[in-house]
Amino acid sequence: MSRIAAIILAAGRSTRFGETPKVLAALDGEPLVRHVAEAALASRARPVLVVVGPAAERVRAALNDLEVEIVPAADFEKGLSHSLRAGLASVPQEADGAVVLLADMPRVSPKLIDHLIDSFAAAEQPSAVVPVYRNRRGNPVVLGRKLFAAASALEGDVGARAILGPDAILCLVDDEAVSADIDTQEDLRRLSTLARGS
Repeated sequence: MSRIAAIILAAGRSTRFGETPKVLAALDGEPLVRHVAEAALASRARPVLVVVGPAAERVRAALNDLEVEIVPAADFEKGLSHSLRAGLASVPQEADGAVVLLADMPRVSPKLIDHLIDSFAAAEQPSAVVPVYRNRRGNPVVLGRKLFAAASALEGDVGARAILGPDAILCLVDDEAVSADIDTQEDLRRLSTLARGS
């Protein structure tokens, strides 16, 4: 069975959200980043790496009782690609890939993460596995190790979607959580009505 790490990207500056760092905004009484970390820890992905930026110490405090590894992104201000780069550099060599989770998508479930990992394993290590909900690609994405070098060469505020090739597996899912991210306070209020899948 493939060994897949989890990378949680929690280093953004959240300029559209307000004064509180977005990843620390509360949903159901817990910070967004904690929801994502708990889902990752309840899945088969190991280790769970949390990439942090300007709110590093506050994120660390929010997760201090969880078995996660905090990974500082020194160049977080240069965009998402640099946070992804920091996470990929911390994935153990024995891992076949990593599931990349966004800290502002707190309704992603352990079941969904494991489903994507299963799809990766069943396809004999494709370059990536991408969830698709109602004809729309979403997150999290499983990146195979064969894409790590290309992903680490990305620049600016772009994610792995820019390097996905035709051998990426499109995994159809019936879970709105793969497209339910939070950019504004209104998004947070809306998402409070969306339950996490079992």
